[in-house]
This record gives sequence, structure tokens and C-alpha cells, in this order.
Amino acid sequence: MYTILRDKNNGLKDEVLSFAQKLVRTPSPSNSEAPAGVLVQEKLKALSYDKWVREELVNVAGVLLGVEAGPTLLLECHLDTVGANGRWEAASCQGDIKNGLLHGLGSADCKGGLAAQIFAGALLKRCLLPLKGNLIVAATVAEENGRSFGLRALLEKTLPELELKPDYAILGEPTNMGLYYGHDGWLQAEVQIEGKNDFDLDNKTVRSFFQEYRDDQDISGGMLEEGAVLSTQTVHGPGHQRLRIETARRLHVNEQVGDVLGKLQRDAALMTKAIGGAAVEVQVQEAAANAARGIAQAWEMDPFSPLMERARHALGAAGLKARPGRWRLGRLGMGTAGGLLFNQFKIPVLGYGPGDEELAHASNEFVETAKICECVYGTAAIAHALIGVPVYGWTGDEI
Repeated sequence: MYTILRDKNNGLKDEVLSFAQKLVRTPSPSNSEAPAGVLVQEKLKALSYDKWVREELVNVAGVLLGVEAGPTLLLECHLDTVGANGRWEAASCQGDIKNGLLHGLGSADCKGGLAAQIFAGALLKRCLLPLKGNLIVAATVAEENGRSFGLRALLEKTLPELELKPDYAILGEPTNMGLYYGHDGWLQAEVQIEGKNDFDLDNKTVRSFFQEYRDDQDISGGMLEEGAVLSTQTVHGPGHQRLRIETARRLHVNEQVGDVLGKLQRDAALMTKAIGGAAVEVQVQEAAANAARGIAQAWEMDPFSPLMERARHALGAAGLKARPGRWRLGRLGMGTAGGLLFNQFKIPVLGYGPGDEELAHASNEFVETAKICECVYGTAAIAHALIGVPVYGWTGDEI
């Protein structure tokens, strides 16, 4: 079976890389993903997926139906990218392939992974490998802020209308071909400090305190951002002044939001007491869109869960390395849909993608083309191990 998958995958190489280039060349900043959504929809149709749907929110999903009602596997990537913000060299924004690297905004995070997931379904279909359960490949919107608005709509509305409910999920986020099972989260909090007009309260003093409060740690040769001051604003009123500080804080696994906010309030109160005393209030920052709270939850699967073991064995049987790990997410504000899937919808989820997370949100982003093609093969192997019908010469016992 794996020889068939590998040989057919080699034949798909030019097609998958051409599609990845088109995705990168189609701008899709958050809330402007429609052109990229059309591109994905057209490809799903061309690859003969059994069903496809394009929502009002521009989420796009394709379905390969199995011979039975389940189990169902969701392959998910986000369509949106961060903004370029002048960080990019013009020559690197065009989806060019040079020296085995596909360059361009979103190439690693995570249009290379999206192309791989779409063609993993096509690879199973072209190899005539039967599916017991269903395969869903979804390209979702509004995910770069870590709150996964698009995926939530897909899970709450679109998939139930199709009478589909995922039993497992694989994220195509950048893992450098590792099998990732969790990461830290983050929250945005607003600190309000109020005192009399003659109170010695200035942005410089408070900003200095919060910069010291960051508590960055040197991990794996890089800085892990624990906290940051995003903005400060002073408001003067009759007889008083108020300073508003917007901060971001890391949320570690098993760390409660209330505990983090409490520590932030206590530390801010101690700081103001040291320079004269003032009233302090701390609250989670409310996001403008959909009134969502400014929180991305930490999550972590059991690294020895049945899903992880099944995926590891499938990759090993396919002759690929299986390297478990976690996302570092060194910069605050980064995240994946794993927290939504695992914490809120109770769906076991892993990450498996061709990009390098250190290149996500970074200048002159790129992804290795060989890893995109490897990801097609590896994702198809995992998918068949989870929802496929065993074929001659291969049984579940062999993986």
C-alpha cells in the first residue's frame, strides 16, 4: 500500500507545488480571504471530492465519504495570513520557488500545509484506497488572532448541517514535519490605574515596570515572550487621572485565567503603592470582533494518546520519521485552533505540517517544497490509518 501511495505522490509533485504557489500568490489577510477561498473551492471540485461547501464566512470544506457513517477525520488549515507591514522584500512575496524553497507570506503558516492536506485526500482517491469513515478537508478564516472564529462556525453550523462530526483532527500548522500535541496560550488584559491629578503617575514609570515584568526565558536558544505592554493611554478628568495599560500575558498549560489576572493585579498594586498609591483594576481585554474575550487557551494532548500512537505508527510504517513535540509559539499572539478543538469541542487533535514555526509571522517567510510533498504522503498515511479500510497486504496490526 505504501509503495502505491509513494509512487502516486511522486506523480502529484508538480501539481501540488503549483497549487501551493497559487495560494501564496493570492493575498488573504484576515477578513479578506474570499479570493483564496474561491481558489480552494475550485481545486476541491477539480480533484473530485464527493462534497464541497463554501460558507458565507468564506470557510471552504471538501468531503470524501466513507462506506460507513464514521469515524470522521478533519484536516484543517487557515486561509488567512498576518499583514506584510512593510517587512517583506518585494521579490519574496510572489510565491517564487528558488533552491527548493517556496517563498511568500503565508507559505509556512500555513498555505504549504493547506495544499498538502487537500492533495492528501486526492492521493487517497487516486490510489483507490477505500475509506471506512469520512475525510473532511477544511480551509477556515479569521484564525490568525488565535481565536478561530471561522473554525467555530464550521463546527457549530456547517458540519452539523452536513451530518458530520469529527472524531479526530489534524492541523496543517507549521511543525517542521513533527507530530505536535499542544502549546501555551495567551490573554490580553487591560490594567486601569487611577489617582489624583497630583499623583506621580506617568507612562514612562509604568511602562518600565511592565517591561521588567515580562520575565522572558531563554529556551532552545531563543527568547520566549512571557508578557508585553501593547499600549498605554492617560485620561485626565476633574481631580483625577487614569492610566490604561493594554498588556498581553502567556497562559501555560494548567494555568487558570483568574490566577494570572490576580497576579497581574497584585503586582500592579504593589508598583503603584511604591510610587504613591492608586486604585488598580485588571480585566480581560474584550476583542472588537464578535465580542470575543482576548484569550487563546493553552492545550495539551496526552503524548501517548491513541491518536498519537496511531499517527506515529502510520508514519513509521510509511518509512517517515515520527517526532512528537509541542509548539513553542515564542511570540505572544500566536496560536492554533487546537485549543478550540480539544478544550471546547473535545476532539482529539494533533499538528502535522511542512512549515517551520520560527518562520511564521517573520520577514521573508518560506517553506521547503520537499516537505510539502512529504506532508501529502504522510497525511494520507495517517488518514488511512484512522479512517481507511485495511487492504490486501496491510492490516491494522501492521502499524
